[in-house]
Amino acid sequence: MLEKLKEEVLEANLELPKRGLVNHTWGNVSGIDREKGLVVIKPSGVPYNELNIESLVVLDYDGNVIEGNLKPSSDAMTHLVLYKAFKEIGGIVHTHSPWATSWAQACKSIPPLGAAHAEYFYGNIPCTRKLNEKEIKGDYAAETGRVIVETLSGVNPLYMPAVLVSNHGPFTWGKTPMDAVNMADVLEVVAMAAYRTYTLTPAIRPIDTVLIETNFAKKHENFQKSL
Repeated sequence: MLEKLKEEVLEANLELPKRGLVNHTWGNVSGIDREKGLVVIKPSGVPYNELNIESLVVLDYDGNVIEGNLKPSSDAMTHLVLYKAFKEIGGIVHTHSPWATSWAQACKSIPPLGAAHAEYFYGNIPCTRKLNEKEIKGDYAAETGRVIVETLSGVNPLYMPAVLVSNHGPFTWGKTPMDAVNMADVLEVVAMAAYRTYTLTPAIRPIDTVLIETNFAKKHENFQKSL
């Protein structure tokens, strides 16, 4: 079942440690088959060097295991909430990459300070509000997804393919699982550069709107919307 998607999800998961985006088992990639309404995701707690096609888990939209003998990632419900809300996306990544996670733990969005940021992310890379006690004690993973959706209300998810979850870490997405990995990689570099820029110049301001739009248009055809 879903052999091609499984191969894509496996390849994308194995790319995370190669790019230095995960330590231990702290991260996961998923992909979705929209026609079948099924999601393939990394299992919970499996080291990347032991990951294979057979270890991947297939879920339906409600989180029921359709195929696989292992427990799905603890972030699975976050992924499912995002897939339901963002119809344009086909792959999701969650990591605890250190630079992006530093901003998330500080509960700070990443402002656009340069061209590289502006090519991939249209404006501030947002940080969610903190979850309240009821949300944390409830379905934590699903509530994490809901607060991401809340944060990006009215935003094209392909124009802002990343978010920082307060006190947690980054989620990124794209049209495919590997697209989502690429966004996670870009986000980490942007987060590092932004931190260093503020270290050098604490009073730095975001770049001008015209520079944001000019650079963003390079990688996004038919882009017209203004900030």
